[in-house]
Amino acid sequence: METLVCDGLCKYYGNVKALDRVDLTLEEGKIVGLLGPNGSGKTTLIKLASRLLVPSGGSVRICGETPSEITKAMVSYLPDRNYLPEYMNSEELVGMYKDFFADFDEQRAYQMLDSLSIDLKMPLRKMSKGTKEKVQLILTMSRRAKLYLLDEPIAGVDPAARDYILRTIISNYDETATVLISTHLIADVENVLDEAVFLKEGKIVLHQSVDEIKENTGKSVDEYFREVFRC
Repeated sequence: METLVCDGLCKYYGNVKALDRVDLTLEEGKIVGLLGPNGSGKTTLIKLASRLLVPSGGSVRICGETPSEITKAMVSYLPDRNYLPEYMNSEELVGMYKDFFADFDEQRAYQMLDSLSIDLKMPLRKMSKGTKEKVQLILTMSRRAKLYLLDEPIAGVDPAARDYILRTIISNYDETATVLISTHLIADVENVLDEAVFLKEGKIVLHQSVDEIKENTGKSVDEYFREVFRC
């Protein structure tokens, strides 16, 4: 089944073209890397899919539906910055997510919080940046969504925590779901990716399976990315 379909998708900010006629189809059961330099349109694409932005042209569909209240129940979105109330602690946040999302798995969330030894009573404002990002990811991945949109989920954490986060992503999504990970830390994520999408100046320049990239180029995804986007 097609989870995310973009057809001629465009987005303008004034005279600036952020996305230029993007055609993209992502199938269920895949972990896909959305890769590109800063300003390539990665966050814009994710926000369009999560219904935070409206297309300037073309269309985006989630499981056959135009972004709406219906698709809001299908998409679990992790932005690239802290969005949670700083005064709340993890226990309160779990309760908030449980109230907001019918597909939220409270038991899964507490298991992951416990595995990281996160103090359930500590408010976010007292946590380190890395711990906040772990809490946000746990809440995002504790939903039983059809599409997970993760914008730079490992940018602010140490290498050891990155490994945990990637294991969390792999082990906590349903095989009928799709995970789209936007990141510039390609070497850290490529081992968990099924497919890679290269985005450059708002256009898709490559969409292939990781195995195809390695077979066709003789390079890792990270090595080939550096070649394609060499300054």
